[in-house]
Amino acid sequence: MTSKEKSVAYTITNSYSTLNKLTEKTKRVWMVFHGLGHLSTYFIRYFNELPNEENYIIAPQAQSKYYLNESYTHVGASWLTKNNTEEGITNVLHYIDIVFKKEKVPEHCELIVLGFSQGVSIAARWVAKRKIKCNHLVLYAGSLPKELNHTDFSHLQSEKTKITYIMGNKDPYLNPERKNLEVYKIEDIFQGKANEIIFEGGHEVKKEIINAL
Repeated sequence: MTSKEKSVAYTITNSYSTLNKLTEKTKRVWMVFHGLGHLSTYFIRYFNELPNEENYIIAPQAQSKYYLNESYTHVGASWLTKNNTEEGITNVLHYIDIVFKKEKVPEHCELIVLGFSQGVSIAARWVAKRKIKCNHLVLYAGSLPKELNHTDFSHLQSEKTKITYIMGNKDPYLNPERKNLEVYKIEDIFQGKANEIIFEGGHEVKKEIINAL
């Protein structure tokens, strides 16, 4: 007997979170992508100290949810795994496209795209594959996807997009070897135009850094 894996297309519903109101006074719209094990409803709280009239935050929600511990009390989510990754990327990007289209970001607003941890790979892929012309791309404590290169971000050159890479000096996921690899990739892809922020701490989101962006 032989087994065969097949696929089927179907429609699903997924949530996302927003913070503040989108008005004529809004100056910046943030698309923020949470890390592994996070939920958008909690992740978006890291942005609640930004001036609320000037900043509107959109936090998409990873679709694959799971229990974080054996007590089955806390739920987290994952954007992608090594299983059927290409199919997962297609589904995730399609979902983000719909969220972004629904929110109707005004042309007068600056667009900031931020990814934290696993969310870095999603933020980078969305900007690269959809040719998103953002004003600021923030890569926070995560890794750029291996398949992306300098040409994938060539659309950002004429837009004068600011690139910022953030990491903690005690991040357990970024040992010296991996840190050097990530710095090399960022330097290579963004041709030395990325700003680096190193903070005292581990694999964590610092509100003071978010507020200063």
